[in-house]
Amino acid sequence: MLTYLLLILGFVFLVKGADLLIDGASSIAKRLHVSDLFIGLTVVAFGTSAPELIINLISNFNGSADLAMGNIIGACIANILLIGGIAAMIYPIKVNKSTSWKSIPLGIVVIALFFFLVNDAMLRPAGESILSRFDGVILLLFFAIFIYYTFGINRLKGEENISFEKKTTYLSAVYILLGIGGLILGGNMVVKYAVEIARSFGLSEAMIGLTIISIGTTLPELTASAIAAFKKSADIAIGNIIGSTIFNISFILGISALIKPMIFNSLLNTDILIALSAIALLFYFALVGKKKKYIDRWEGIALFSAYLLYIVFLTWRG
Repeated sequence: MLTYLLLILGFVFLVKGADLLIDGASSIAKRLHVSDLFIGLTVVAFGTSAPELIINLISNFNGSADLAMGNIIGACIANILLIGGIAAMIYPIKVNKSTSWKSIPLGIVVIALFFFLVNDAMLRPAGESILSRFDGVILLLFFAIFIYYTFGINRLKGEENISFEKKTTYLSAVYILLGIGGLILGGNMVVKYAVEIARSFGLSEAMIGLTIISIGTTLPELTASAIAAFKKSADIAIGNIIGSTIFNISFILGISALIKPMIFNSLLNTDILIALSAIALLFYFALVGKKKKYIDRWEGIALFSAYLLYIVFLTWRG
């Protein structure tokens, strides 16, 4: 029981750490006269994905590549099906043309790219599948292209609809330090106790990464998308879902592989294809409809139901 409580406490530290880091860094950026839009695209994007980044780095350094890979793939599936489904059930998500025709296809491309990069054994049957440092560079280049595209689109729009509070420099620095401390402490606790739980039940590290850890580390994205849906801010809701998916694969896995190459478990190929199918389904919902570009509530229910079926599949697979 204590192990479970410590795992939950680790997630609390992770989520609160990300929240404090975002608040502190955003406040300092405002004092430097950086625009809300820039903060939203950089500080907030990094902050909501910070739990996944910390988990991945710690897991990779500890030799738990399955846990690290499972965390990212599971987070992508949770972003699209779980978070997208909940957001659409709260309020139908209106999808603009740039999102449906550009951002979502970029998400499809990065997942497909990841699939081919980690399946070296397809080209060299006798070799081992690995996400190498060179693969990490390719993913980071894709991330740079995505950031360039995102800034270009928003510069054309000229919109700033995100508000950040300006705090004192001292308080902002305290928030940042506490946030980083919370992320590091929480990350270590989650990895340690999740692995203990997985071993006690005879579960694989990949399984625990695909389920418990991926859901826990996507809590910041879930909160952001749910709030955006309640406020009827469709662009923020769908942008957070797609942006986090691209950020997780291209930046987090790119950085992780650059620091230390990651051995790939071919069992996770099924999950990557499920992630690819999930974002393709989102693309279909965004485009198909009678004179509308909404992801309706019934489509949100379909996405959420698909995630429940995925959890059932993982339980069956074991």
